[in-house]
Amino acid sequence: MITISNLSKSYKGKKVVDNLSFTMKEGQLFALLGSNGAGKSTTIKMILNLVKEDEGEITIPENTTIGYSPETPYFPPFLTGMEVLSYYGALQHIPKKEQSEIGKALLELVGLENDGTKIKFYSKGMLQRLALAQALLGDPDALILDEPCAGLDAMGRIEMLELIGNLKKMGKTILMNSHILNDMEKVCDEGLIMQNGKVLRRFQKEDFENGIGLEEIFIKAVGGSRK
Repeated sequence: MITISNLSKSYKGKKVVDNLSFTMKEGQLFALLGSNGAGKSTTIKMILNLVKEDEGEITIPENTTIGYSPETPYFPPFLTGMEVLSYYGALQHIPKKEQSEIGKALLELVGLENDGTKIKFYSKGMLQRLALAQALLGDPDALILDEPCAGLDAMGRIEMLELIGNLKKMGKTILMNSHILNDMEKVCDEGLIMQNGKVLRRFQKEDFENGIGLEEIFIKAVGGSRK
């Protein structure tokens, strides 16, 4: 679905992404992990064409659509959740007569009520849910989810992970970043761990065996790189 080949990006002479390569297969959930400043956000911005790479290539099949849920979503505080989805639906040229029906379905899907609550009264968790609903507008082929569980309580995280798992079963290709490694272990098929723009370790779901989990793999990879 998405192939990254020898990707590099520098800011003010410092490489923040250094010769990065990986492939996301269709229908899988790929985990992009690393400590703060590892280069994950810059990689995502390059995939979304918000930032131009210095070197390398990003290959995405023609006509592939991508939905994006940012780590810190922002929506106009004077709008309701339904109004936000209608606004973004209009930007995607979804017919006005369909916007209400689609918006209601998406709000229900992510566990939000269409009760007229203004965004300024939303909690962090509610904003994360709305950001996912917005990313699903237009039924995209692939999703990029940046910290989708941030701000959610324990039950909210369980529900969000279940929803993400169901989206994968529906055939969505998902690139996901999260610092909650136990959550990532439950849903990812494969992924990589970055540090200082480089790949420290690649892993697959099959690696989580014999009592070895993603948290242990991450600590060994990142800790070893700091020696």
